[in-house]
Amino acid sequence: MAAARDATRAFLARAARLRAPGKDESTDNVLLVVSELVANAIRHTVGPCALHLELIEGSIDVCVTDHSPQRPRPRAPGTDGSGGWGWFMINRLATRIRINPVPEGGKTICAALPW
Repeated sequence: MAAARDATRAFLARAARLRAPGKDESTDNVLLVVSELVANAIRHTVGPCALHLELIEGSIDVCVTDHSPQRPRPRAPGTDGSGGWGWFMINRLATRIRINPVPEGGKTICAALPW
């Protein structure tokens, strides 16, 4: 997961040179969504996952592909540290979320975040 965050930081530094983020929290929001999507792919699926980032107009698309065809299942967030906050946060921060099946099996989840 650290490698995904490091790659994202490098990508965002290059993106900021092309187009400055609209808000101070934009970088942190993208990093949070990357962390959550990659962590969920590692925790809830079998096999490797892939991260794809793209600067499109005024947003950053964060896409994570894994080998499970199962869509994310929201659960009630726990106040006891048991989790459940990730999907809620992703949906709150993203302006658009797409979940597309992968022909070879699995899915790609893409979250567009303001930049």
